Amino acid sequence: VNSGNANACTGKQGLDDAIETAVYAAGLLNIEPQDVLVASTGVIGVQLPLERVLCGVKQAVSTLTPEGSGNTAMAIMTTDLVKKEIAVQIELQGRTVTIGAIAKGSGMIHPNMATMLAFITTDANIEAECLNKLLKSSVGISYNMISVDRDTSTNDMAAILANGLAANPVIDDEHSPDYKTFKAALDYVNTALAKKIARDGEGANHLVEVQVVGAADQNAARTIARSITASNLTKAAIFGHDANWGRILAAAGYSGAVFDPSRVDIYLGREKMCQNGMGLSFDEEKARKELERENVTIIVDLKSGDGQATAWGCDLSYDYVKINADYRT
Repeated sequence: VNSGNANACTGKQGLDDAIETAVYAAGLLNIEPQDVLVASTGVIGVQLPLERVLCGVKQAVSTLTPEGSGNTAMAIMTTDLVKKEIAVQIELQGRTVTIGAIAKGSGMIHPNMATMLAFITTDANIEAECLNKLLKSSVGISYNMISVDRDTSTNDMAAILANGLAANPVIDDEHSPDYKTFKAALDYVNTALAKKIARDGEGANHLVEVQVVGAADQNAARTIARSITASNLTKAAIFGHDANWGRILAAAGYSGAVFDPSRVDIYLGREKMCQNGMGLSFDEEKARKELERENVTIIVDLKSGDGQATAWGCDLSYDYVKINADYRT
């Protein structure tokens, strides 16, 4: 992992440099180059300082340790303020299986992942096809349901590696109890990291959780939840502790999902502010207190079906502009 240089928009030299780093790392680790994953994050359009990168690879290999996860999570940070890591253990037919993960991301975060990296490892014995399906599904409800600034990037990755050392009976059936248990654990890990990324959004003071229920289907719920989470006006209102629920309904309206606005109820935490698409007389002070919480919850009930989805984001503060006004300097 190279943190600080995106190695994107760097032409053939950039590709050749990436290949060289993989070949070099493979030689040090005594593995095949195609077994090396290369990830980069940072400034776009600048050539890699290749010699420095190769030196860093050599140092990293020489200091590998089972306890190195925390240092790795810190090393891949860019504008992040906190490192993001998690590990859980589950029991599968008498065998203890571990899932551990680290991630980075703080800005240029929007559904379809954007400029974030996530690396998940497990000792589970699981068929590759099942693992790939589980990762794709898990990313869909976690990293693809967060938004910091509605910007995406040239660089992102979510990778999972399984070595099978837990020696559990192989997971090869998506209908099996072991598959479902592993899925629940993987979803928990990725959702936790996704929320950490959203909470650590550049300049953010609040984690914002948007729950959409009662949609016609899950796709409609996902579309609306992501639209509200990405709304700059909603995010700014949360920063200012202003219970402007009209911005929430507006973001749902322009999302592209079909729903009946005359049936919509909106809650800010425990305070109901809108019923059947019309404003209610609510306690402004109680609403402000909900917005002063570190974790702010918005609930939108469309009362049109069983579809539901949750998305996460953050408020939009003055500091976001300051951080991004001089990113390269």
